[in-house]
Amino acid sequence: MTLIDRFLKYVTFDTQSNDQTGVTPSTDGQMTFARALRDELQAMGLEEISLDDNGYLFATLPANTGKANIPTIGFIAHLDTAPDMSGANVKPRIVQYEGGPITLNQEQNITLDPEQFPEMLDYVGQQLIVTDGTTLLGADDKAGIAEIISAIEWLQQHPEVKHGKIRIGFNPDEEIGLGAHKFDVNLFGADWAYTMDGGAIGELEYENFNAAGAKLTFTGLNVHPGSAKGKMVNSMRLAADFLAQVPADESPEATEGYEGFYHPVALNGSVEQTSLVFIIRDHDRQKFEARKRLITDLVARFNERCPGCVALELKDQYYNMREQIEPVMHIIDIAKQAMERAGVKPKVQPIRGGTDGAQLSFKGLPCPNIFAGGMNFHGRYEYVPIPSMEKAMQTIIEIVRIAAE
Repeated sequence: MTLIDRFLKYVTFDTQSNDQTGVTPSTDGQMTFARALRDELQAMGLEEISLDDNGYLFATLPANTGKANIPTIGFIAHLDTAPDMSGANVKPRIVQYEGGPITLNQEQNITLDPEQFPEMLDYVGQQLIVTDGTTLLGADDKAGIAEIISAIEWLQQHPEVKHGKIRIGFNPDEEIGLGAHKFDVNLFGADWAYTMDGGAIGELEYENFNAAGAKLTFTGLNVHPGSAKGKMVNSMRLAADFLAQVPADESPEATEGYEGFYHPVALNGSVEQTSLVFIIRDHDRQKFEARKRLITDLVARFNERCPGCVALELKDQYYNMREQIEPVMHIIDIAKQAMERAGVKPKVQPIRGGTDGAQLSFKGLPCPNIFAGGMNFHGRYEYVPIPSMEKAMQTIIEIVRIAAE
């Protein structure tokens, strides 16, 4: 099976995660996909294959050389697709892109247009895999899975390329922030690993946001509006007032690069009770702590003005992996060299988000992030250039080759 055949098969599995179920994996479709992958890996003859009840699938390609001191390297990708848009009945299509807009769905007038997505013009002359405009594609991260398995198959077919022990791991629920929570680093047994979960070709990331989540519950007092003067406390107005005092110019839509933000992601309420959910992000740890203090100080001020009107749940979610990667920067150097050998210019940049690799790094498995090639993740305009996937696969092969050298 070719790399592209594999990918086109994988996207037919509906693997959206769901943060409301409270189980792992959060949806049955992820386990169905994991079982299909397990069967494929068994048919390929891989060793040490394990699939636990939580949907974590591990396997080994044994070393083909007796050379001593070759490190065990891991490659990791996630099974789930984002809850943001349906991943059911995905209908991928390969188009030869020669510029201009691509009609995804003529009936619904859905168009992938470089006026809106100028990065498309970087791929003129290439074949792109696109959606039909009614679902996401699932390149995040089924492209990564296809690239890893196809690279392993290539190595099996080319025993002249010497390599050490290679571990592969596919985990559930990355898109809801739980991908690494039950990942058994000791069982995985790699010296270091790479998540194949980045975007555009060349991306190499070992810095990510420090992240926290804040849930605020505003409590009001509801009385008949005809006799409400001096009595009613409208929790929705409290929430709106609170939101207005969080810096609007420090939002995702107003920041880039290393700039952090406050991002309200959910607002639901009535006169009596309103909930407001934020995510808080910053690459710099001190600035991250300052952002959390701003929220807690605002809560304190509101409760001084209106005792007991707002309750706060504030939890750290993950931290910047840079501090775990810096002591082992040779793993970044290897990835850069591998990309260059594959004819790819490395683009080292911070992740404006999180990655399983961040949590795994803090669990003792250094794990930077490498491009899988997809664009416009999490929505109907997602696409992946086929040459980008091929270069990601080649990069994996070159990494294990360099490590053995």
